[in-house]
Amino acid sequence: MAGTLPTRGRAPDLETTGSGGTRARIAASAFELFATQGYDATTVEAIAESAGVARRTFFRYFPSKDDVILPDHESLLISVREFLAAADGLEPVVAVCGGVRLVFRSYVAEPDVSVQRYRLIRRVAALRQREVVTVSQYERAFSGYLRERLPQYPGQPDAALRAEVIAAAVVAAHNTVLREWLRQGGTAGPGEALRALDAALDFVARTCEPAAQWGEAAGAPGGDGTVVAGDGTVVAVFRTPEVFDDVMHRLRRQLGEEDPIPPEDQ
Repeated sequence: MAGTLPTRGRAPDLETTGSGGTRARIAASAFELFATQGYDATTVEAIAESAGVARRTFFRYFPSKDDVILPDHESLLISVREFLAAADGLEPVVAVCGGVRLVFRSYVAEPDVSVQRYRLIRRVAALRQREVVTVSQYERAFSGYLRERLPQYPGQPDAALRAEVIAAAVVAAHNTVLREWLRQGGTAGPGEALRALDAALDFVARTCEPAAQWGEAAGAPGGDGTVVAGDGTVVAVFRTPEVFDDVMHRLRRQLGEEDPIPPEDQ
């Protein structure tokens, strides 16, 4: 998956790049004050004064003190939705994996800020709750996209259930890899971190949709005793815990071959 999915940055309406940007300066001042005075004791006025800006300038860039700490999720959600809307050429699960990759890239692009944010959020219950709410917004965006685009297969759960399960799994994979990267202090470079994420997302894709992929490729649903043949390859699916000889006996019968010695006589 790495290197094959397009990426988008954050919405360019605010200054987010360069150490001299107003937004970056406000955020740096806030983190410094949080470290020295504590989060609860630090006011918006103190942050603005430390950053050398007026109080109203602070609110041009951040709606609240909490938003100085939290990533720019509003812009990220816009980018994710735009990516999904333009991902018609991708399989639905692959498209969702590409969407969550955008979120991950926003963290690894600023390792120092991301690690400081992570450590502070762990200490402040209100910030942790905000993060939980935000994560649910991404999950809803992914499940809504999947619900509309996942095909339905005979014998498989309905698209709505699969959409919810896959969206939750993609978000869980992202959070697990991101959390480990943050716990290690963000020392792994962006390339290494993204490879770890891609490995986790590949696992999710293989785990969530294998039966559907078989059915789509073969033109028939899998199941007990089903034999799918194509390009000289035969795939037999047996769910019951049978011994190898019994399985071979059933396979020969499916292929129209005679079993020279019935398994019960061996």
